[in-house]
Amino acid sequence: MSDILNKLAEILEARKQADPESSYVAGLYSKGLDAILKKIGEEATETVMAAKDGQADKIVHETADLWFHTLVLLASQGLGPDDVLQELDKRFGISGIDEKAGRTQ
Repeated sequence: MSDILNKLAEILEARKQADPESSYVAGLYSKGLDAILKKIGEEATETVMAAKDGQADKIVHETADLWFHTLVLLASQGLGPDDVLQELDKRFGISGIDEKAGRTQ
């Protein structure tokens, strides 16, 4: 499945060079970080609302939107899905309580 994330990351990277009038993602990039963050906030809220409704198809749809816009954020910051997957991999075998306690402030 990470192949899908990597393919999408390649497309998002390419959109950095696209005309904002021709690409939704290029348009987000051109509006800047605040626009990307606002979109993530909207999608997070919609994901929460879908979960409250308890309809699996809506939960999946809204989670896909949230992940997509999070990938846009990562790309805008020169990061990608592999950076997040590596972080998650580091956390295997560590309790959530211990991991959180070990974070630097």
